Amino acid sequence: MANFRFTALKKTLDRPVKTVSYPSDKASDYFGSMTFNRSVMKEFLTEEAYEGVIRAMDKSVRIDRKITDQVASAMKAWAMNKGVTHYTHWFHPLTGSTAEKHDAFISPIEKGKAIEEFQGNSLIQQEPDASSFPSGGIRSTFEARGYTAWDPTSPAFIIENTLCIPTIFVSYTGDSLDYKTPLLKSMRALDKAAVDVCKLFDKNIDKVYPNLGWEQEYFLVDSALFAARPDLVLTGKTVFGHSSAKDQQLSDHYFGTIHNRVLAFMQELEVESHKLGIPLKTRHNEVAPNQFECAPVFEEANIAVDHNQLLMHLLDVTARKHNFNVLLHEKPYAGVNGSGKHNNWSMSTNTGINLLSPGKTPGDNFRFITILANILKAVHDNEELVRASVASAGNDLRLGANEAPPAIISVFVGEQVTATLDEIENMPERSMMNHKIEKDVDIDIPKIPEILFDNTDRNRTSPFAFTGNKFEFRAVGSSANTAKPMFVLNTIMADQLTKYKSEVEKLVEDGIKKKEAMFFVAKKYIKESKNIRFEGNSYSGEWEEEASRRGLSNNRSTPEALGAFVTEKSIQLFERHNVMSKTEVQARYAIKLEKYTKKIQIESRVMGDLATNHILPTAIHYQNRLIENAKGLKEVLDSKSFVKLSKNQLNTIKEISNHISEIKDYVEKMIEARKVANKITDRFEVAREYKDSVKSYFDNIRYHVDKLEMLVDDEMWPLPKYRELLFIK
Repeated sequence: MANFRFTALKKTLDRPVKTVSYPSDKASDYFGSMTFNRSVMKEFLTEEAYEGVIRAMDKSVRIDRKITDQVASAMKAWAMNKGVTHYTHWFHPLTGSTAEKHDAFISPIEKGKAIEEFQGNSLIQQEPDASSFPSGGIRSTFEARGYTAWDPTSPAFIIENTLCIPTIFVSYTGDSLDYKTPLLKSMRALDKAAVDVCKLFDKNIDKVYPNLGWEQEYFLVDSALFAARPDLVLTGKTVFGHSSAKDQQLSDHYFGTIHNRVLAFMQELEVESHKLGIPLKTRHNEVAPNQFECAPVFEEANIAVDHNQLLMHLLDVTARKHNFNVLLHEKPYAGVNGSGKHNNWSMSTNTGINLLSPGKTPGDNFRFITILANILKAVHDNEELVRASVASAGNDLRLGANEAPPAIISVFVGEQVTATLDEIENMPERSMMNHKIEKDVDIDIPKIPEILFDNTDRNRTSPFAFTGNKFEFRAVGSSANTAKPMFVLNTIMADQLTKYKSEVEKLVEDGIKKKEAMFFVAKKYIKESKNIRFEGNSYSGEWEEEASRRGLSNNRSTPEALGAFVTEKSIQLFERHNVMSKTEVQARYAIKLEKYTKKIQIESRVMGDLATNHILPTAIHYQNRLIENAKGLKEVLDSKSFVKLSKNQLNTIKEISNHISEIKDYVEKMIEARKVANKITDRFEVAREYKDSVKSYFDNIRYHVDKLEMLVDDEMWPLPKYRELLFIK
């Protein structure tokens, strides 16, 4: 019997380390060289066109159509200088990945000649078919019209020989069919609400924007071993596999010396990322063997989201060049840590202030406490929606697995900030006021350490942790489009800040001085949101019990978590801030449920196929060999010697028989459960049936397959084992 596994293993051993040719210039010299950035625009655009694009980028002012031809012509000239032949509108459909349709610059003219053309109309809008993308019922498949529209806030870039223009994607009726549109709308809503509140402190603030710094975790696996694992190819994870004797238990991989093959891959990844303006800064080994992480410098959220989508593409393309495949599944291997994508979120102003940084003056600290109180209140009042924003089949396997935050949303702020909040909560309201100035009130906020970063330890068990000048949303999955959690955070914060300003204004109308009113409302939020704050070990069973007593939700699975999207409260929230309509919210809910169902369905089918067509034949073949051997022993040995020598062998035959029988039985039951689930028409009910019935057989099937892996002759086992997948040769 030919064994593809050993052929794959031989390939890994024979691989030379790929040498990489790097630019001779410093990274700073070629950084952003493949982007149509501000310096390039300054060079290629007229002053009128340049100012128009900059106003659109900085102040969300619509670009006058009369200058779009100038911008398009400049983009084409710049791109063609770099060997570009095609252009595409690059967008984020509701699949969670990116999409593109390439068109050539070339345009035929008379006498069999051709010229290169790229008009303003082609820049600002296209009409791709795109009818097969999920729409959640917004449109039927036969209604093919969908429009992409240029997003000038994110710079165009070049990949290979194609000019990529970041765009939104909407239906013929104007409904959003992507993740970028609600993200941009949520940023606009946050900007308006935050500026209104910030002007209570500083009249010079006229723009607030969210920042995002993502930390991308991923696994690498040799491409030959990857190809020998149909489950990795089809699902991104291993559905079977006995744990390796050594994996992450010694913590020797974490921050360890980077393997030379991996380092070559990382170096090329960084070069290509830097050319595209992705400011990758950090690279290191992660906890699990063959697990790694990279992270950039913070950027404005929209650009950071685009860059993360690009980075995931570059990870895949670059890995293949180095004979690796990248795994972005949240839990590709059982028993070792999975991969997340920590989203570090903060807000900055046009005056250069990070709203999540305490200042050196009482006024700055009052602003910080006010913003913090609103964040705590926003997460407290919308914790189920925050949980829903990171829900996926893959992430369900990671959250709460003692390696990642639980499905219970809580906020960690650290000992120093907790002490400050408690002091504010417990102070008599009038004692905070200093009436030296009759016409106003100075707020004497309790002292906050000047260097807060050093006084705020990191709680790696918390899903939403304050880490000095930002919040680290640790519950986001490694394969996620970061726009999803970002537009939820932006929207709930915009809503909360709007409520804050309204409550302050009402108190002022009732005769309370402005700063006093501002303090009263912030203090009220600190008290009302106290249940969401937790400083302990979020992995513990005690916290689960405590969270229940506090009234916090614990939606462990995607189907039950997603319900938070379509409550009347959530729909009104998104509609109130013009982020999404009811139709758009319900469409996303339907798409997420359907995607969950299909992921579990595919995994089920892969398990059934591997068990029936790969594992069982191998086990039976080995069992027959043992039986033949036992027969031979019986022929040549006396009965007493045979009983003594064959006892363990006969027990192994029986053990194999038992596992074979159990696998067959569970696979048949799983298939029947799938048939029942497939007859259900309601999206939620079919998703729940797949979770409760179909998925319930996964662990049982895996248990018996993994036991067989330890019984069957190693030379016969058809699938690369964990000890081979997790350690680079």
